[in-house]
Amino acid sequence: MKHVMLLAGAGQIGMAIARRMGAGMKIVIGDKRLEKAKNIETILTNAGFDAEATEMDLSSRVSIRHFIAEGQKFGPVTMLVNAAGVSPSQAPVETILKVDLYGTAVLLEEVGKIIAPGGVGVTISSQSGHRMPALPPQVDEQLACSPADELLELEVLQNIEDTLHAYQLAKRCNEKRVMAEAVKWGERGARINSISPGIIVTPLAIDEFNGPRGDFYKNMFAKCPAGRPGTADEVANVAELLMSGAGAFITGADFLIDGGATASYFYGPLRPQEK
Repeated sequence: MKHVMLLAGAGQIGMAIARRMGAGMKIVIGDKRLEKAKNIETILTNAGFDAEATEMDLSSRVSIRHFIAEGQKFGPVTMLVNAAGVSPSQAPVETILKVDLYGTAVLLEEVGKIIAPGGVGVTISSQSGHRMPALPPQVDEQLACSPADELLELEVLQNIEDTLHAYQLAKRCNEKRVMAEAVKWGERGARINSISPGIIVTPLAIDEFNGPRGDFYKNMFAKCPAGRPGTADEVANVAELLMSGAGAFITGADFLIDGGATASYFYGPLRPQEK
């Protein structure tokens, strides 16, 4: 029996966190595309980790429960890394809400039911959740506390036409959901936080840089205080703090790591020009 890390999403950020925190653990990798999960399994195995790939669809509660059960075969689940999701240029509004908003809520809820005492989780949100104006307090509470299976029926999520707006709402929901789940996880002696990265160089991001929105992204990191995009390992630095004993007093929090892009958006050269 080993302590188990559930790694949802077979991408660069999740793998960087797994490499930082997963030594000596069983790392169970879930992704909708099994071949992607197997690729990460191979990379981790060749680097000396004990990894296992499985298929997992974040938009399905049944699939999420199967993913968790696969992990429990190897021992108690003591870590969750949720790096699964879709981006505004990858999917329509309905899919973004079903995966990034509903799916994340279900995953945090289901893992929260079985997380071992002393366990810890991080979910990867986005700087996009910080770009929206404040929502009414009652809407924030609905996003945080509504039963997961009722989330997609909320009025604030109806008639959304823009994929970026859907993504922003999903990531705002992630942050609020983490706060509410932190209370429940705390009853089991466990912690959960979120990280909101800005532009991080990954294969997906490189596709974006070379795509129709490439100039937008390049302008964003050129005009942020850091003057560059970030790396998956820099996100893992924050995750290491949150998931280690050094972060034992941190739960229910969101950490923005975007090179100052959000600061520049509100108070600097990235500020939208009034028409």
